[in-house]
Amino acid sequence: MAVTLRSIEVAVPPTALVQQQLRDLFAAQPGLSRLGARLATAAFNASGIERRHTVLPELAPGAGAGATAFFDPATGRLLDPSTGVRNAVYAREADELFVRAAAASLAGCEGVGAGDVTHVVTASCTGFHAPGPDYRIVRALGLQPSVQRSHVGFMGCYAAFPALRQANAICRADPDAVVLVAAAELCTLHVRVRDDQDTVVGASLFADGAAAAVVTGRDLGAAPALQLDDFASVLTPVGEDAMAWSIGDNGFEMVLGSYVPHIIDEHVESALAPLLARDAALRGSAHHEVEHWAVHPGGRSILDKVETALGLSAEQMRPSREVLRDFGNMSSATVLFVLRDVLARAAAGERVCAMAFGPGLTVESGLFTRVGSPVARTAPGNAPESVGEDATVPVPAGPRRELLGAR
Repeated sequence: MAVTLRSIEVAVPPTALVQQQLRDLFAAQPGLSRLGARLATAAFNASGIERRHTVLPELAPGAGAGATAFFDPATGRLLDPSTGVRNAVYAREADELFVRAAAASLAGCEGVGAGDVTHVVTASCTGFHAPGPDYRIVRALGLQPSVQRSHVGFMGCYAAFPALRQANAICRADPDAVVLVAAAELCTLHVRVRDDQDTVVGASLFADGAAAAVVTGRDLGAAPALQLDDFASVLTPVGEDAMAWSIGDNGFEMVLGSYVPHIIDEHVESALAPLLARDAALRGSAHHEVEHWAVHPGGRSILDKVETALGLSAEQMRPSREVLRDFGNMSSATVLFVLRDVLARAAAGERVCAMAFGPGLTVESGLFTRVGSPVARTAPGNAPESVGEDATVPVPAGPRRELLGAR
């Protein structure tokens, strides 16, 4: 039985931040030393990001908002609210993004309606509340009250893979199951001003966004989809302290060691080996022979290391680099943004390898096969300057898909 991932849709907050403007704001913070300001400028400039989105409109230049717990426009100072204050914003804003992405995915999946959904699996690591986003999706979309719900919490940037693995297992156990998978992160809630490199690099990369998709073993016709072939999870032999995520008194504290790209460079090939060895068609093949790659864009240096270590082409890395450029690193939701673009680019029968990295250091990966009818090809487009009501998010090599409106 073939289990497929289909109707991948995304949602972002309406406030877009231009990376250069955010760089100047962050580098000018009075809490930074001269060395910290230089480090911030370098990190923002090297990020590979042009714009990203936030649920905090006060961070946009000229927003015209008064002082908030996060920003004082009179002094231009980024403030340091408590974890409780940050989490209260998460509880209010994350549900909306979860629901918008899930509603768009369900609406775009031909042959599936609200009454068909049997399971909801959500993923997030940037906040907590109960009842959580899984519950909110069921209520907001009018799903059956008997829908079974699961939440993958605090697993970081790779959490979409445990969510998809769970959806795959559900559908293989019950061929009639329809699983709605959704991931949303509000990383900008945890931006802080510190001189240490981990904090500065995190501030230069992280953004807010959500993605959702339908996973099912049902035959839904010839609509484009990604067949779920296999998954693998590997812990690298080093790096346990290089990437971590803990709860502090003033937000969630990210550890993103500068040597993470080097760990990935040394171990990504061996981390992928178990996944590729189990596939008879790929066993012994060079990595570049897998036509499409969806690599979590944890940062530009990570993408550079993966491209070189695996011998991939610039074209194979393009979806990851474009998502990084236009949206930044949205933690668990990001790889679904990349898979959405890959689904639009790939031809029927072509293979896709996806991977993401997270605390541990953990490498999660998956193999897919593009199935279904062809997608009309169009020239690559650029992301809009801002995403709000009636805006769209472009798919680089396929039809544009409507993004559900802003608040």
